[in-house]
Amino acid sequence: MGISVAIAGATGAVGSELLLLLEERSFPVGSLRLLASERSAGREMVFAGERIPVEPLGGDSFRGVDLVFFTAGSERSREFAPAAVRSGAVVVDNSSAFRMREDVPLVVPEINPEALERHRGLVANPNCTTIVVLMAVAPLHREAGAVSLRVASYQAASGAGARAMADLEEQARAVLEGGRAEPGAFPHPLAFNLIPRIGELLDGGETGEERKLREECRKILALPGLRISALCVRVPVPRAHCAACWLETGRRLDPARAREGLAGAPGVVVVDDPAENAYPMPRTAAGTDPVQVGRIRADESSGFGLVFFVAGDQLRKGAALNAIQIAEILFGKGRN
Repeated sequence: MGISVAIAGATGAVGSELLLLLEERSFPVGSLRLLASERSAGREMVFAGERIPVEPLGGDSFRGVDLVFFTAGSERSREFAPAAVRSGAVVVDNSSAFRMREDVPLVVPEINPEALERHRGLVANPNCTTIVVLMAVAPLHREAGAVSLRVASYQAASGAGARAMADLEEQARAVLEGGRAEPGAFPHPLAFNLIPRIGELLDGGETGEERKLREECRKILALPGLRISALCVRVPVPRAHCAACWLETGRRLDPARAREGLAGAPGVVVVDDPAENAYPMPRTAAGTDPVQVGRIRADESSGFGLVFFVAGDQLRKGAALNAIQIAEILFGKGRN
């Protein structure tokens, strides 16, 4: 007997990736319900060779469902996730709606799976950049103790969904054909450009994305006093987020030992041979599961510190894969 699964937001970029990964990882789906807006209702999507119609998302969409992946945005999650939980389903929510609630676990399975033991039907999937960064930071924290973290993120169009990816392609084509790129999903064209603002602008000049990164890292690592500073930048890359990280540790950790620890960490691959032009890049991270880490070296500005660069696919480990790994633990159906 398989698990009855629903995907809310099935037609979006993350929802489509969830569908692919459920099949790729042989998750034991007994029945599958695809939910989206009224606009997408009636459309068909393919899973395991079967064409499945998309249904409109509503309060009665979860009857008989064991597991719901929410990837329809914070507003929809706040509106419908409680109804799914009341119906008896377990919800894995990809939005920011519940991440910072004390009674909701915020989980990266390779880092804090024990947090799942206290779930009450609702588990939050972290922000995509948080996941990619922490996959590298957590093993180093276990080895030497994190004291402070500075991050400059380089976030792909995929982080803003399918429309942003399509906009980037259209804008690039327009420029290469001698035309003019027009803004779409962002206030400025993204093609051949960088936009140093992601999310709403908050008091003090910080953005919502930068605050998410700080607060979510603290919660997942159980380090409420960890000093974190971030600057998040949207870059003209289709998918796979990158970040430059400066990590200060409480104990000395030389680069060779850091590479050794990272090489043994699940879900991480060390790509660190700059002399041979081998380092993390979105081009090589896109479409893959592991988070790449490289350019590992001592931070000359800090007593005990390392500098490194990470790259990870935002739609896979940064979103859909992490959500499915959570579900695999919750339902005792881990692939490995």
